[in-house]
Amino acid sequence: MTTLGSVGVSELSGTRVMVTGATSGLGAAMASALSAAGARVVVTSRERGRARAAAERLGPEALGVELDVRNDAAVDATMAEVWDRLDGLDVLVNNAGIGMRTVNPRFLTHSQPFWEVTPEGFREVIDTKVTGAFLVARAAAPRMVAAGAGRIVTISMSEQTMTRRGFVPYGPSGATVEALSRVMAADLADTPVTVNLLLPGGATATGMVPDDTPPETRARLLDPAIMGPPIVWLASTRAAGVHDQRIVATEFAAR
Repeated sequence: MTTLGSVGVSELSGTRVMVTGATSGLGAAMASALSAAGARVVVTSRERGRARAAAERLGPEALGVELDVRNDAAVDATMAEVWDRLDGLDVLVNNAGIGMRTVNPRFLTHSQPFWEVTPEGFREVIDTKVTGAFLVARAAAPRMVAAGAGRIVTISMSEQTMTRRGFVPYGPSGATVEALSRVMAADLADTPVTVNLLLPGGATATGMVPDDTPPETRARLLDPAIMGPPIVWLASTRAAGVHDQRIVATEFAAR
């Protein structure tokens, strides 16, 4: 099995990548770009059928696995399985998350104050985005350190979204994973494992957008494919040594 430093026909040939929550939206776009660049991609979903269907769309080298990132036992078992089947893992993309639609289906046109968010809705978003990122990184990092190489990329959001009116708990979940990523980067600073943040740079056209979103608003949404170039770069030899950085896809695409 080749590793991040290998040179192949495609830029990421032999690179092993896991993308959590990769059956739609940003996750699917990143998985597609990574696969097209030659990486062997593991896509995860809470639903086994969706994970396998997403993997089939990527090609025979992709692997679809069922994973509830909120469940520590499931995360540990899945990481062990993936590590064994791929003989290691070069890149982890912590993307799994659920959006504001779960607590307010009309969040773009009807702001909901934080005191109207149900405790269950709050926990669901935080547990998926924050606890999930922690658990999956926790399972991957020691293995990567022992293997002598690895990269962890956490998907975040713009600071405006983090503090936007009516965006509890989605906004705070983004702020928390940013802090988590920075701490992970500090903890891994003296190791061969790098940690970075990646965000679109604006609202994207994903399934998280309400059905009643006005056409003029939809027209301004970013294509999730904007995440492709920066995630491929972060997984490539070109990003060797890049650590504790906050990379904005819209700014990356403009370079």
